[in-house]
Amino acid sequence: MRMRKKKHGDERRAALSHMLITADALTPGTARSHFADPTRPLMLEIGCGKGDFVIGMAKRHPEWNFLAMERVPDVILCAMEKCHEAFGGTAPDNVIFCIANANALTDFFAPGEIDGIYLNFSDPWPKSGHEKRRLTYGSFLADYRTVMAAGRPLTFKTDNRGLFDYSLLSLEANGWKCEDVTYDLHASRWNAENIVTEYERNFSEKGFSINRVVAYAPAENPAELPKIVMPDTDSVGDDGKTENH
Repeated sequence: MRMRKKKHGDERRAALSHMLITADALTPGTARSHFADPTRPLMLEIGCGKGDFVIGMAKRHPEWNFLAMERVPDVILCAMEKCHEAFGGTAPDNVIFCIANANALTDFFAPGEIDGIYLNFSDPWPKSGHEKRRLTYGSFLADYRTVMAAGRPLTFKTDNRGLFDYSLLSLEANGWKCEDVTYDLHASRWNAENIVTEYERNFSEKGFSINRVVAYAPAENPAELPKIVMPDTDSVGDDGKTENH
């Protein structure tokens, strides 16, 4: 399901340009300079969708900066407009949006520049030939390890059990330490701190359990990407759901 093209999208994005940076403006070592207080920890959400998560986190943690990355311009427009409204018709000083693709992270960030990464309801890319596009594939994990400060967390949340099982295997095979693993986040002891997105609410109400893991990178990347023994291929299924969470 694709998002319908937004009317006057370019004009609406231009009106909120103070909340948006281009991929060209995001060069290694410069991300913090786009925020009012560059001394705050810098958190990155990859695939921010309609913005519920980053808005909730920005309100909960005003002492952190949040960079919300999304590759679809009309989706990021929804997120920016929602964020603008959520903060009383103004732009929060700790949230910036960027239209960019996650496959170029090392072009955007210097080693150790990011203090935490969030992956929420990423596209499962269910076909085996598309494995390299999954955001928990080994090459992505290597980039996360490079741009993240040592000992900082990668938090991954999905309703797709097959993708979650695959991701646990990929994380562990690439040397990451998995903690706080749950196959039913809403029934777990971590639910109180969970920020529920619109996508998450819709599919939870339909009976989908939410899976979540917090992982920590190894000191070094593996010399070569390990082969992952896949779960049942059908379990990494295309649920017919959109990325626009």
